Amino acid sequence: MKEIWISAFAVIVLFYVFLILPQQLQNRRRRKELARLAIGDEVATIGGLIGQISGLEGDRIALEVAPSVTVRVLRSAISHRLGAAKPGSEGHHA
Repeated sequence: MKEIWISAFAVIVLFYVFLILPQQLQNRRRRKELARLAIGDEVATIGGLIGQISGLEGDRIALEVAPSVTVRVLRSAISHRLGAAKPGSEGHHA
């Protein structure tokens, strides 16, 4: 009977270490990355839009996708940052 409890505990620990813990670490890294977004950063959205951040409003981001073309997206819709802001590059899109 004792062996069953030890085996069950070992399975639970392995499940946590290999499935739950890595997901928690990935979520924490993603939240930190989204919190570090700044005006001028070049980003890609989950929908495939690529642009430069021109404004931050809480959970919304103004994204300049072409000269004088700005779309608003949710911060959670940002897939990843392609490049950090360059000093003095605000408002310019390459």
